[in-house]
Amino acid sequence: MRVLVAEDEPVLARMVGRGLRHAGMAVDVVLDGEEARELAELADYDVLVLDRDLPGVHGDTLCRTLAASGARTRILMLTAAGTLEDRVRGLGLGADDYLCKPFEFPELVARIQALSRRAAPAVPPRLQHAGITVDTARRHVTREGRTLTLTPKEFAVLRILLEADGAPVSAEALLERAWDAHADPFTGAVRVTMSKLRGKLGAPDPIQTIPGIGYALC
Repeated sequence: MRVLVAEDEPVLARMVGRGLRHAGMAVDVVLDGEEARELAELADYDVLVLDRDLPGVHGDTLCRTLAASGARTRILMLTAAGTLEDRVRGLGLGADDYLCKPFEFPELVARIQALSRRAAPAVPPRLQHAGITVDTARRHVTREGRTLTLTPKEFAVLRILLEADGAPVSAEALLERAWDAHADPFTGAVRVTMSKLRGKLGAPDPIQTIPGIGYALC
């Protein structure tokens, strides 16, 4: 899941970013509306966590623009303005959800996950292939009944391959969906993660490397 957090309070922004990464999400964090707009135009985010009172481009303006563009990104407004009028106005601008500060972090994670499910085609709660079973809600992975302990990146890559249902997925697409904007495409991060994932999945290797194209489950 790819998430953009636009929040002008540095401490809160770092806390939210760190917590969402710990929850297995690929997260970019920005502190002003101009940078948020630039990233939202460049990358395909599942969810934008948007502070309403951003410097540069105001959160209301960014919300209205993104909603009008037809982008699939879902918008969660995160703001201290919590009156009924504020909530109605925020939703009227095109926001998909509205969470007032202060908030409980588990609720933020749950709302982002719910919005992400609306941003993409429905994914079954269980994905299965070649003896591999992934419980997407519990983030639990087994192969032939053997429980596997995967890192967030390994889990994200495996889930993307399972969702592709045998179709090839390029390294660029994996990097786009499972890493944040700071990932260097020349570091070999996808190749290294794929190698570690294969080691944990064991034999026979269920992942096929297609030269010049990418990876697919076989």
